[in-house]
Amino acid sequence: MSSEWDEYAGDWDSNEDVAQYSDRASQSLNEIQSPDGLIILDFGCGTGRLTEKMAQTAKRVVGLDTSTEMLAVLKAKRLSNVDTIEDELTVELVEEHALLRAKFDLIVASSVCGFLPDYEGALGLLKSLLVPGGIFVQWDWRAEEEGSGSGLTSDAILGALNSVGFESASVASPFSIANSESVMSVLMGVGKNP
Repeated sequence: MSSEWDEYAGDWDSNEDVAQYSDRASQSLNEIQSPDGLIILDFGCGTGRLTEKMAQTAKRVVGLDTSTEMLAVLKAKRLSNVDTIEDELTVELVEEHALLRAKFDLIVASSVCGFLPDYEGALGLLKSLLVPGGIFVQWDWRAEEEGSGSGLTSDAILGALNSVGFESASVASPFSIANSESVMSVLMGVGKNP
């Protein structure tokens, strides 16, 4: 399976903005849900910057991504409690893949949902993979208005989380990433599976 993200894989982990984003996402995750002892799905895991942090204390992490090259970088890290799936999230994958048969305590999606062609549909599939009481957490770039690029608005995130039936849905802005050109805010959406 090919992916437009393959070309970024070689330099991804050495990118300072990527490192800062994953560090801050990990910090904000720990403030609401520690990964200690949990079974976790990292949806759109890329090279595994966040996967690696969670795997330090998680029981098991499954990384799902479409990029062969990104996953090759993650696999080279040889994390003993991490398995990977190279595929797109579909109903068929959810129904047929052995690693997705056991439900997850926590599902994270870092800088992924804003790029999805069917965000709400993906949320519904992800929700189906959570145990009762399981938590979904996403981080995405803040968009000023809907349809303005690769980000999402607070209203879009909250609306989608509520629409697919997550409880206690919330959206916060836990951090921003500043570089020489701009400051970009990140939104964190959180929902609990009933």
